[in-house]
Amino acid sequence: MAKLDFPQGFLWGTIQSAYQIEGGWNEDGKGPSVWDEFAHTPGKILTGDTGDVACDHYHRYKEDVAIMRSMNLGAYAFSINWPRVIPEGKGQVNEKGFDFYDRLVDELIAAEIKPVIMLHHWELPLALHREGGWPNPDTAQWFGEYAAHCFRRLGDRVSMWATFNEPNLVAEGGYMYGRDAPGISDIPTGFRAAHTMLVAHGLAVQALRSSGRDGEIGIMLDAFPCHPQTDSEADRAAVPYAEAQKRRWFLDPIYFGDYPVLMRERLGDLLPEFTPEQRGIVTSPIDYIGENIYSRFLVRAAPEEPMGWDYGDRVLPATQMGWEIYPRAIRETANWLHETYSPPAVYVTENGAAFEDVPDETGYVDDEQRRAFLRDHLIEGHRAIGDGVPLKGWFVWALLDNFEWEFGYSRRFGLVRVDFETLKRTIKKSGKWYAEVARSNSVDSEET
Repeated sequence: MAKLDFPQGFLWGTIQSAYQIEGGWNEDGKGPSVWDEFAHTPGKILTGDTGDVACDHYHRYKEDVAIMRSMNLGAYAFSINWPRVIPEGKGQVNEKGFDFYDRLVDELIAAEIKPVIMLHHWELPLALHREGGWPNPDTAQWFGEYAAHCFRRLGDRVSMWATFNEPNLVAEGGYMYGRDAPGISDIPTGFRAAHTMLVAHGLAVQALRSSGRDGEIGIMLDAFPCHPQTDSEADRAAVPYAEAQKRRWFLDPIYFGDYPVLMRERLGDLLPEFTPEQRGIVTSPIDYIGENIYSRFLVRAAPEEPMGWDYGDRVLPATQMGWEIYPRAIRETANWLHETYSPPAVYVTENGAAFEDVPDETGYVDDEQRRAFLRDHLIEGHRAIGDGVPLKGWFVWALLDNFEWEFGYSRRFGLVRVDFETLKRTIKKSGKWYAEVARSNSVDSEET
């Protein structure tokens, strides 16, 4: 087996979101978020679980950072829980909330791990939801003010930021189809929410540029490849419309100043218009695109749907989430981002898999499927670098098993197993393997 070496300085990390791991949901002055309310609503979470305790990272962050250090990680991406630091979403700052992130950042730096902060990973303060949430245009301004607080407080030590992680899924899952917080099912409302988040993204970028802090800022989006379900003319013709909605919805406004032409063509007045001022805000230059990639989309023609397409049926083996295992998605998406938008840098900001973990009596998990999944995707990432893509780093979802949104604790993505009764952490086989990848800056070129 040959070793595939990654470029010097390649960033090896993991990524988690606040609600999914922190716990401490009502401690030290934290305000409620839409997920606090949603998870406490009967019938919303498959298992009836909540994130009230989750992995208890709020109290166990030192242990978790020590685990990261033992795994040779160079970076850790995490989100700030907006209502933890500004309980009402605007106005009074909660110093105890910021103190937690101060301590976490300092602990990471002491362990020589680069902190990477996401300003929003699905946690909207409940108080702002009561005022209209993301469909309310004023929320963009409040987000910009919140971002400015974060840059002032943490920007002296944090040099890499993301405005949003998967705002497209917030618009779809939270506002169009109701499967996620805040649980609204109204398609026009979802498009208004997306519009506000785009403006909020631009305001946060501008807030960093004007803060006097150095650092790079970008956005993390899932942009899975879209392939026709069959070779029929109708399915092939539906693919560009699927790509417009699933890949270009947020990136075209950021880079080109408007929604994709095919979305305008199909949706008409459902899509808000950018004012000249908003266009100038949204197109504020970013430093990288974060590629969240797990699979691909199979597309079938569906003229009755708003965009003329719907999801097809998988044909390849799948993870426990039902997502096809398609490693080439990494290379295809990285090349597509590079060719379409030419960002200064691309990072794989989420990649991982849920499988049926079976621990032994010590809690150790021999998760060969997850290890093979990650290996095959890393090989495709290496090939993308060979194609000329400025791929600068890789973040595995996730460091820890966690609260997996509407699936509760029934799906596990972690490199580290968490026993949710005792909260004991145990590094899995995949975690030990990833630690060696990070140490050697290389991956074995095993047959995929």
